[in-house]
Amino acid sequence: MNLHRAQEILAADHKITVELNGVPVWIDSVDSSKALVKVHAEENPADSRLVTVQELEEVN
Repeated sequence: MNLHRAQEILAADHKITVELNGVPVWIDSVDSSKALVKVHAEENPADSRLVTVQELEEVN
């Protein structure tokens, strides 16, 4: 995924499925200066982490 698309998904008013290593996640924030994205697992909101935007995959 690229940084621009991660920002679009974060701002979207509908759910767009995103995965990190095959696990569905929600995007919480995007740090455009560092190309990092804070995400949390859909099934476990307490499981949040910072990852590079390239690690994320949009699922169609």
